[in-house]
Amino acid sequence: MTVADIPSWRNGQLSTMVRCGLWLVTEVGVGEVFTKTQLREAFPETSQIDRRMRDLRDRGWRIATNREDATLTPSEHRFVEMGAEVWKPGQSRVKPAAVVSAPQRRDILDRDDHLCRVCGIAAGEAYDGGIETAQLDLARREVVNPRGVSVELVTECRRCRIGGRGRQTDVSGVLDRLDRMSLVEREHFAQWVAADRRDFSLLERLWGEYRSLPAESRGTVRQALEQP
Repeated sequence: MTVADIPSWRNGQLSTMVRCGLWLVTEVGVGEVFTKTQLREAFPETSQIDRRMRDLRDRGWRIATNREDATLTPSEHRFVEMGAEVWKPGQSRVKPAAVVSAPQRRDILDRDDHLCRVCGIAAGEAYDGGIETAQLDLARREVVNPRGVSVELVTECRRCRIGGRGRQTDVSGVLDRLDRMSLVEREHFAQWVAADRRDFSLLERLWGEYRSLPAESRGTVRQALEQP
């Protein structure tokens, strides 16, 4: 797709949401940062342009704020990924998602131990920095399995759910690697699965700490290892 293939974002015959999408594609560009002021200056006649931009997210567009991208200021957004080509007939419609009942929601949260299955945080627990607290919700995840591609519900915190839109889980790949394991490896892995947790050895924890050190400090550790 090239800029010449799409309508002008200045075309007043189009809906504001569509024009906003076109503005992002032609004036901002994927991966680039823009400010709320730039957006409002582009659409001075629309008092709720922020809401029209958020409507694009329901069509698969990824537009990050400083909650998902720590490099951004509160007044900035990053145009991460384009979703549906909303200027084309039928593409601006939101596909209705199946309604999750309250009992089903409780069952899934209980099954996932009321923890985000991406980062492991619990509801109400503070993220690093201690300012924002986690809110858990259900996310629809595409799963690649031996029967094809399906959609399953999983518990995720709001930060992981927004930042991970479009994430796909490859169960087939996990099963394939499981088949290649030795009997001892499978038994060890089965213990982690049964407990739904993994206990790290002292050596593994030390390796994790070493990998997090700055380069100069890693050099100090290497020198210590070279000493008799």
